[in-house]
Amino acid sequence: MKIRLQKIIADAGLASRREAERWIEQGKVSVNKQVVTELGTLANPTKDNIEIDGKPIPRHQKPAYLILNKPTSCLTTTDDDKRGRTTVMEFVRVVQTRVFPVGRLDFNTQGLLLFTNDGLLSKKLLDPRYGVPRTYKVKVSGVPTEKTLKRLARGVHLEDSQFRPIEAKVHRASGKNCFLILTLTEGKNRHIKRVCEHIGHPVIKLQRTHFGGLNLTGLPLGACRFLSPKEIKTLKSLVAKEPDPVKVSRKKRGKK
Repeated sequence: MKIRLQKIIADAGLASRREAERWIEQGKVSVNKQVVTELGTLANPTKDNIEIDGKPIPRHQKPAYLILNKPTSCLTTTDDDKRGRTTVMEFVRVVQTRVFPVGRLDFNTQGLLLFTNDGLLSKKLLDPRYGVPRTYKVKVSGVPTEKTLKRLARGVHLEDSQFRPIEAKVHRASGKNCFLILTLTEGKNRHIKRVCEHIGHPVIKLQRTHFGGLNLTGLPLGACRFLSPKEIKTLKSLVAKEPDPVKVSRKKRGKK
């Protein structure tokens, strides 16, 4: 059976679908020795010879799941950066199979980053319809009032983006600044930085502490570890049930 090329690459554990689409557009992917650049291209994973940069993709890989306590000053990408910056892949070399990061953390954001070669699970975990929580410890300029925090709880609307409600509380004050604990159920580009700047409290330091029930307990900065069978089961249970389309529709309209 023929399926979309980017799905075949993602299912092989080589990259997320988004990353696979970039590879196709960049001319890195070939099918039966013919370079493919169209995203709608179909292929048969059991019959066609699919290669990336001249190397055949593996037919099957054992599922792998691990987390990294990402340090700052490194890119969340599977590709080498053209400017020679460090990528997160340099910290997960203990893995024998190819894995990719689930979502991304900004260059100067540290904390919990999940890796896997399970393309379907990755897609569901990042889908805001499933409401998988991500928790961040955020140092911001100034100390927001309860009224300001309630603005986050209602959801923030910018000219080009609409952000879902954010659970927010003050963790502790630090001079003229403070630390907030923010819990989100979606992840957009520069999400927290844009929202905090909008409410008048720019981000000074940002760390993700939890993702879908996973945490950084006992994991030093720059270190990684494999998930336990219990953690994998818990993670999958978060997206096991398809989201209720009625509830999703109501959330989009802002109703309770």
